[in-house]
Amino acid sequence: MQDVPAVAPPLTLFQRDDCHLCDLALEVLAQARVPEFESVFIDGDDALEMRYGVRVPVLRDETRGVELDWPFDVAQVVAFVGR
Repeated sequence: MQDVPAVAPPLTLFQRDDCHLCDLALEVLAQARVPEFESVFIDGDDALEMRYGVRVPVLRDETRGVELDWPFDVAQVVAFVGR
């Protein structure tokens, strides 16, 4: 039996440590039943902090290269992921 290579989820949530808005975003993603996504913490990464520092949380669709900035709700997330 061959190992199947791990494929990164097509969605990434950019967030910070100790971020109450990020916690709210995670709740919205759970309510929207978003498929698997990767959490990326921007703290300590100069490039990510410059890009997302004042925007987090941000949900990015890596396949399409589009982003959904906070604030977002369940309906917006469902539309964003195309379900």
